Amino acid sequence: QVQLVESGGGLAQAGGSLRLSCAASGSIFTINFMGWYRQAPGKQREVVAGHPTGGSTYYLDAVRGRFTLSRDNANNTANLQMNSLKVEDTAVYYCSAHIAGRPPIWGQGTQVTVSA
Repeated sequence: QVQLVESGGGLAQAGGSLRLSCAASGSIFTINFMGWYRQAPGKQREVVAGHPTGGSTYYLDAVRGRFTLSRDNANNTANLQMNSLKVEDTAVYYCSAHIAGRPPIWGQGTQVTVSA
C-alpha cells in the first residue's frame, strides 16, 4: 500500500507564499508522475503543476511564473512552492502520483486559503 502524505497547507496573505509538500511512502514502487491539483468550491478539479518522471514540468496557466514544482525522486516527494499568492488560489490542493503498474493515488487534500 502506497500512501501520499501532504503538508504545508494553511492561510496566507495575498502576495505571500506557501509551500506544499507531498511524500509518498509504502512498499517498493516506481513513481512515473507526481503533481498537484486543486479544486475550489463549484469548480472542477484542475492540475496546478505536474511532473512526469524524466520529463518536463507543466503548469496551469493561472499559476505559471508564480508556482514552482520540484521533485525529490530519491525520496519520492513533490514540493509546490507558491509565491505571489492570489485570492483566486484558494482551494483544496491534492497531491497525486502515478505508480507503475497501479492506479493513480491521491492525498487527502490540504486547504489553502489566501486572504486579501
